[in-house]
Amino acid sequence: MYTHLATTAAASKPFLKWTGGKQRLLSQLLPLLPVGKHRLIEPFVGAGSIFLATGYDCSVINDANPDLVATWSALQARPREYMERAAELFVDENQSPDAYASIRARFNAEVDSFERAVLLPYLNRFGFNGLFRVNAKGAFNVPYGQPKVLPNFPWNQMEAASRKLERCLILNGGFRAAIEMAEEGDVVYCDPPYVDDSAPSFTQYTSARFGIDQQYELVQACEAAVERGATVLISNHDTATTRALYAGWDIREVRVRRSVSADAGARGIAGELVACLG
Repeated sequence: MYTHLATTAAASKPFLKWTGGKQRLLSQLLPLLPVGKHRLIEPFVGAGSIFLATGYDCSVINDANPDLVATWSALQARPREYMERAAELFVDENQSPDAYASIRARFNAEVDSFERAVLLPYLNRFGFNGLFRVNAKGAFNVPYGQPKVLPNFPWNQMEAASRKLERCLILNGGFRAAIEMAEEGDVVYCDPPYVDDSAPSFTQYTSARFGIDQQYELVQACEAAVERGATVLISNHDTATTRALYAGWDIREVRVRRSVSADAGARGIAGELVACLG
């Protein structure tokens, strides 16, 4: 039986900060997700706010960011070892610009996906605003965040996430493979890099570009999933472009406070939409 866990004390919060994360929108998004369905598919899982806050029987999560997927995979396959190793970095001597720069350099030089995953929670909590940003060569380049107090290691959130991952298939790649799995009884929730008709929004989660052509390809893939019996929801900015992109879909308006910009004056309440079909 499906329940929205975010309305109960059993709800789990993400263990990573993530640009565009949906934690602040859960009260508006969860009522839009259909009940009585079997499986949740998230082609752009990010930090997993929706995945962690819902109680479908099983899930498929995917992301194009290999380091993010490696983190989910490490927590699924080797949870205790992974958490203990990652927690070792959350110490006073690592709360400095020099220590951060050294660990960031280790991350960029490391080739083993598990070892990179071990370093990611530190970079996420000690770096600026929890950003994950890479340059054209794929090197992580987020500056030190100057935390005033030592960040806490997210033990409880990681332990809850590891339990959720017991009933989850993890994929790494573009959105198509995950969406092509969708069939009767599935719910597909998409949170792609956003379209923005005005000021640029943050989309540098990987070195690959996600432009308007990819937005249209996503719509086509989702409409094909609906034809197979799935229900699809897509979040995006509320703009003239996205209204045209989701023509014929049921459009729901939501409001969210943005806090990612380095310019405090650029932060504030923003209009978003959720396009629903099926």
